[in-house]
Amino acid sequence: MKRWLSGDDRRRKEPEVFNSVADGLKSLYKQKLLPLEEHYKFHDFHSPQLDDPDFDAKPMILLIGQYSTGKTTFIRYLLEQDFPGIRIGPEPTTDRFIAVMGGEQEGVVPGNALVVDTKKQFRPLTKFGNAFLNRFQCSTLSNPVCDSLTIIDTPGILSGEKQRVDRGYDFAGVLEWFAERVDRILLLFDAHKLDISDEFRRAIDAIKGYDDKIRIVLNKADMVDHQQLMRVYGALMWSLGKVLNTPEVARVYIGSFWDNPLQFDMNRKLFELEEQDLFNDLQSLPRNAALRKLNDLIKRARLAKVHAYIISSLQKGMPSMFGKDSKKKEMIKNLGETYAQIERDHKISRGDFPDLARMKEQLQHHDFTKFHPIKMKLLEAVDHMLANDIARLMQMIPNEEAVMSKEPAVRGGAFDTMNDSKFGYGRGEGVDEGRGELEWIVGQEKYKYDEAFEKLNPVNGKITGAAAKSEMVKSKLPNAVLGKVWKLSDIDQDGMLDEDEWALANHLIKIKLDGHDLPATLPDHLIPPSKKKGF
Repeated sequence: MKRWLSGDDRRRKEPEVFNSVADGLKSLYKQKLLPLEEHYKFHDFHSPQLDDPDFDAKPMILLIGQYSTGKTTFIRYLLEQDFPGIRIGPEPTTDRFIAVMGGEQEGVVPGNALVVDTKKQFRPLTKFGNAFLNRFQCSTLSNPVCDSLTIIDTPGILSGEKQRVDRGYDFAGVLEWFAERVDRILLLFDAHKLDISDEFRRAIDAIKGYDDKIRIVLNKADMVDHQQLMRVYGALMWSLGKVLNTPEVARVYIGSFWDNPLQFDMNRKLFELEEQDLFNDLQSLPRNAALRKLNDLIKRARLAKVHAYIISSLQKGMPSMFGKDSKKKEMIKNLGETYAQIERDHKISRGDFPDLARMKEQLQHHDFTKFHPIKMKLLEAVDHMLANDIARLMQMIPNEEAVMSKEPAVRGGAFDTMNDSKFGYGRGEGVDEGRGELEWIVGQEKYKYDEAFEKLNPVNGKITGAAAKSEMVKSKLPNAVLGKVWKLSDIDQDGMLDEDEWALANHLIKIKLDGHDLPATLPDHLIPPSKKKGF
């Protein structure tokens, strides 16, 4: 009998096999973290319980900004089409939260119907009540971008007297709920409207704990010339430094994300490069979604552990008979000392603790006598999850990312335009210059290089590597770069360069000096016509 029991115990200790990272996270959360959360009322204080859609959902992008900063237009620019319920104008037009998602048919799903859909991740939003749900909707449309991403449009944040009007629901609380679950938060600013209102400041405060997800977009940048743009950028960084209050400099993308003609186009190149960087960042979200969800679960587990220590400590300090109310007030007042004691006893970083002022406020509404004492079995399960199970899931992530990296993560809309063969980013520039043309692009400037070639005293129509190097180092490029230029130019691989190969080498040096990257292999359109036969 004992042998049978010990054998069964060994089987239970064998690590569970997961089909994917998402399946593993769901299983670990339900088996090991959720019991700890429920036992110590974690959901009442911090975040609602996670459901399967939270782990299976597509990556989400949250747009936040004051009214008329171009949030809705930005979505239209990404999709290259309108979505159901779209309204664009200079006044505060978007007065609701809109989840733009993929679907076979175009339509609008109201908030109350949306939160009862078990296949969607929005069920916990019921806690914000009808005042919010009446201002929440899902717009579904058939668009390739939405097959990979969900985009959340938010009401324009008000300024001046308008912000004094109460929205009727916890606006900052809704933003915080979304911030916890989204993969990227885009803060949009208008180049003509950099003031940060009180409501905008509260919105930024609500998402402060998710700094790694935040990106800044300075929109409508074509409305000012390059001199004014420098001043606007400086003013924006100064304002953000006061509000975000972080030592790191936030990444700011500068551009005009709409399809109207540019008013001042002297910064066209800058806007294109910034747009490319932003789109590349958004395209990486599906590939990095599993790692983001795993990272968020680790943060949640650490917070749940600290919460359990806090709750059990407060329960332990309550008297058994009289003076419960006065003791409760005293412990809330001295909560900072409780934090410090837990930090010392359990060697926990202060950064893992919940916000002190917010915790004090929430504790006012709870009966400490109904809290539970510490239950080490629950904490040990979470410790085992963090130490062993999470490590196994981490080993699965590179394989999942490798599978997804074989194809573009996000297709359709502006993402396809970005890779257009003629008008995409960088097309017709650098090594791409002359692609598709009949005439060899290097041949147009070859006469400039022929004179230098003759001065290097070629023998049998070729110059040696030593002779070429003495001329090429004048470019001041590092030897590693010049070595790559030589490798690409020496098409015959005989250690010498003829007239065409020398011209090609100089063309590649010019490409690098112009700030473009060299190719890994020589593109067909740069190979001299005299070398193509048999190459």
